[in-house]
Amino acid sequence: MEHNEKQRDTKKLTGIAARLNDLVDYQDGAVVSRTIIDKKTGTLTLFSFDEGQGLSEHTAPFDALVYILDGEAEVTISGNCLQLKEGVMVIMPANEPHALRAIKRFKMMLVMIKS
Repeated sequence: MEHNEKQRDTKKLTGIAARLNDLVDYQDGAVVSRTIIDKKTGTLTLFSFDEGQGLSEHTAPFDALVYILDGEAEVTISGNCLQLKEGVMVIMPANEPHALRAIKRFKMMLVMIKS
């Protein structure tokens, strides 16, 4: 999606009430993402993961907060494995290896603060 399309999509949400869970759909065998806010200072992105799907181990240069909106996920941070369910959050520290996997299909909000 081009930057202008992203801006239009985000503007549709500005000033209205919306349920985060309704802003991203599940897709069979896939990980789906939708960026809600994309600024120089940080991002807010919604994800849905079908059961068994995940993100392989990687690092990010900024702290990131993951909040589980629905379902159940396994989040591994520097070798420490956590099982998170709806309503639970975890902060993944900058530059620490982390990975996510859907135990059951799940939706999450990812908030990354860059400054």
